[in-house]
Amino acid sequence: MPAMNAPPSPARNASTPSPFGERLRHWRQRRRLSQLDLAHVADVSTRHLSYVETGRASPSRDMVLRLVDRLEVPLRERNALLEAAGFAPMYRERPLEAPDMAPARAAVQRILDCHEPWPALAMDRHWNLVMANRMVAPLMVSAAPALLQGPINVLRLSLHPQGLAPRIANLSQWREHLFERLRQQIHATGDETLAALLAELKGYPEAFGGEAVSLPGEHHGVLMPFQFNTDQGVLNLVSTTTVFGSPVDVTLQELALETFFPADEDTAKQLRQLAAAES
Repeated sequence: MPAMNAPPSPARNASTPSPFGERLRHWRQRRRLSQLDLAHVADVSTRHLSYVETGRASPSRDMVLRLVDRLEVPLRERNALLEAAGFAPMYRERPLEAPDMAPARAAVQRILDCHEPWPALAMDRHWNLVMANRMVAPLMVSAAPALLQGPINVLRLSLHPQGLAPRIANLSQWREHLFERLRQQIHATGDETLAALLAELKGYPEAFGGEAVSLPGEHHGVLMPFQFNTDQGVLNLVSTTTVFGSPVDVTLQELALETFFPADEDTAKQLRQLAAAES
């Protein structure tokens, strides 16, 4: 394509990278790609890519979209990169409470409700609780009231010493699982709010007495054990996470559904009894 090999624009100062060029370099380096690597997968010349990063050339809209696709940039940041390059944002971002998001909101709630009598919840990009089924609230009753004031941050609630942490039998295991998920999310998004949250969580106690226990038959990376002490006994659960496969809305891309399943029949029985009490 001729436009990709066009000479640099004389109107740009080569010593002052453009906002787009700076953002592009940031994401390329975050993905640990050289200019040569990115140029190869994006089918653009290394020379032109260098000019774009330094502000000596302006990318076309198609080139911006190709680059952010190859770099697997989240939708929120794709919009920011498009704007930095002088183009209109491509992806909509609407609050989940917006009237035109009602069908999506209803679909998510239906998924959560159909998961009963097992607990399930939905979280936004900063791990704030946005929706849940009836089985979640009974598990949070022991937490300090301040942690239950909206928005409820699920990670803070889980690991805070006045939250659910003292009731989690395998706290060390669960804590490290959440930290690893958070690290991966920070790597993927570069979100400074998440980085600050991780630093905060690392300051919480690692244990509250007793030894952490792993569930028999645990499958690392597939099913994560979650052992929760209740007045009726220990709930042995496994956790899975679901995200939307092909969203075109920023809010939906950033939404995650956490679903819990009983790992044994005793836990299933306890949850059924709890569900009946909540009816």
